[in-house]
Amino acid sequence: MIEKQQVIAGNERAVLVGLIHKEQTDAQVQEYLDELAFLADTAGAEAVKRFTQKLAHPDRATFVGKGKLEEIRQFVVSRDISLVIFDDELSGSQISNIQKELKVKVIDRSDLILDIFARRARTAQAKVQVELAQYQYILPRLRGMWTHLERQKGGIGMRGPGETEIETDRRIVKDKISLLRKRLAEIDKQSLTQRKDRGEYIRIALVGYTNVGKSTLMNLLSKSEVFAENKLFATLDTTTRKVVFEQTPFLLSDTVGFIRKLPHHLVESFKSTLDEVRESDILMHVVDISHPKYEDQIEVVNRTLTELKALDKPTILIFNKMDLYEKQTFDEWLADDIKADILQQLKESWQHKTHGNCVFVSATERRNIDELRKTILDKVIDLYRERYPYKSEYFF
Repeated sequence: MIEKQQVIAGNERAVLVGLIHKEQTDAQVQEYLDELAFLADTAGAEAVKRFTQKLAHPDRATFVGKGKLEEIRQFVVSRDISLVIFDDELSGSQISNIQKELKVKVIDRSDLILDIFARRARTAQAKVQVELAQYQYILPRLRGMWTHLERQKGGIGMRGPGETEIETDRRIVKDKISLLRKRLAEIDKQSLTQRKDRGEYIRIALVGYTNVGKSTLMNLLSKSEVFAENKLFATLDTTTRKVVFEQTPFLLSDTVGFIRKLPHHLVESFKSTLDEVRESDILMHVVDISHPKYEDQIEVVNRTLTELKALDKPTILIFNKMDLYEKQTFDEWLADDIKADILQQLKESWQHKTHGNCVFVSATERRNIDELRKTILDKVIDLYRERYPYKSEYFF
């Protein structure tokens, strides 16, 4: 069994490394490193320096060139750095080679995200999903990196003839993956039964990039207390609440946030949790409009929804954090009528793109929440009438 050690200990000092190439511009890499720094902060590490390099493609042995690696090594030695985080996935051999040169712990973006998920997991389902993703991440890297595999006591008869240590490690991990998949399948059956027990209610799922305010909106609309904080992946477990607007009931679910370069194994492991998205009737796609790259984040979410085969569902685009957007966009001296005109143009543009299926709100300031409630209610009633034309009086 792999020892349960956290990748990042609290208050570690880290440096971040990104690569500029034909598919990633300098500006994009800086944006990705901004997000990587936020991920590191969420995990409890302080990012004190960034290193970038222009290469046509990653070096097969050390990801970055020898000169850049030496530059990183000198900084690590001089500043008491204990952790180096690469923004792209590293192979096992790359991790091993880089660690030999730097003499400190080396992880990649996927490993960091998995570590955050492991810290955030609360329910049995989330813990099994994260553990499964961790083993799937480790399996292809066993040959190139040192592992934390504990040996079973009494080794006689435990290894096949001529079996090497790496083969034993691989077999242990594969057995663990198989066991976790079986356990997850059992939990999924229970979750499916719970979802079926919800009856004929219309179901709405909150989706969006991580840290856009989904949980805050969930609390506001359902008058519940779902955990929310200004950290990435504050919510891992899907939370479902019954909500009633003007005597019309429906189910509202908060789901895990998406992010760029989300590890494939993590998406696979969490697909059972994301069944709530696939089986929903309406999606509420929450967007942090104050983020400078909010349109890119919309695209990331849409790509993930496509992978989940849920992009074609009726969707309300909710532009949240309008208060922050206005603070960042408008100078104090700008006339009110000009501000209003700019905002009107923004809203009309998105109304056109979404065919009227968008709302601009501030969850923290409770701004425009009445319009959001009306938009939700209208869509829910329309769906009830379409689905149960002879039972409409039951719902409203």
